Amino acid sequence: MAVMNDRWIIKMAKKGMIEPFEQSQVTKGVISFGVSSYGYDMRIADEFKIFDEKTAKIADPKNFSEFHFKEFKGKECIIPPRSYVLARSVEYFKIPRNILTITFGKSTYARSGIFVNVTPFEPEWEGFVTISIANLTPVPAKIYAFEGIAQVIFLKADKICKVSYADKKGKYQAQKKITTAKIVK
Repeated sequence: MAVMNDRWIIKMAKKGMIEPFEQSQVTKGVISFGVSSYGYDMRIADEFKIFDEKTAKIADPKNFSEFHFKEFKGKECIIPPRSYVLARSVEYFKIPRNILTITFGKSTYARSGIFVNVTPFEPEWEGFVTISIANLTPVPAKIYAFEGIAQVIFLKADKICKVSYADKKGKYQAQKKITTAKIVK
């Protein structure tokens, strides 16, 4: 596997891999987003699902309900202490068949006790990214819509995979909104 650079990311974005796409790295007065040397710093939209501990007795990924969340829309979102929110990316991704991504939270948030988790984007996965953002601190934490949240690193495989995410009709394929945990039955 090889890590792909900024030139490759820009070329592929122009072919529709990332939309909307920020070709430079925007840093002034915001948590940075856009192309970096070997990645793309994606942004979060202004739509959030805030976990509501009053409605959930247990967090069970096999039986998770939309009712476990309060929906919120705004330029800033406050995450309760030791809780989390789900958000979605501003960008819509279309991953090529020979690419796998890994994503890491922005260091600015990590240094503030805010942990960002995104699973890999599998070959030929597409959609808006659902992002889990946890507040590990004992006080409320603030996150900012339309600013950077995590960096996506693109890894190119030596050989094309036999079965892609699109081939197996993955359950999170082409998601258009924040998607909670689900099990195929």
